[in-house]
Amino acid sequence: MSDLIDAAVATLNEKSGGSFDGSAKFVITGEGTIMLDNAGARAGDEDADVTMTADADTFREIIEGDLNPTTAFMSGRLGIDGDMGQAMKLASTLA
Repeated sequence: MSDLIDAAVATLNEKSGGSFDGSAKFVITGEGTIMLDNAGARAGDEDADVTMTADADTFREIIEGDLNPTTAFMSGRLGIDGDMGQAMKLASTLA
């Protein structure tokens, strides 16, 4: 597992506190995938309500709070496939 995935899992668990109601998958190009649901964040590649895809730099900026997920999506840096409602809930969790 990459250092980015390890750090992102820790950050997502801290930010969500296991309170995310739904399931999301983050696909980080060239790094791996992260699952987030009510059990917390972990490295994994399972079916999810929403899948978000970004390169490592974009994902790092989102996780660190330097880039708003909505802005990333609108500028084409973040791809979203699936339940847009879950994506919006996740965006507020990451803020």
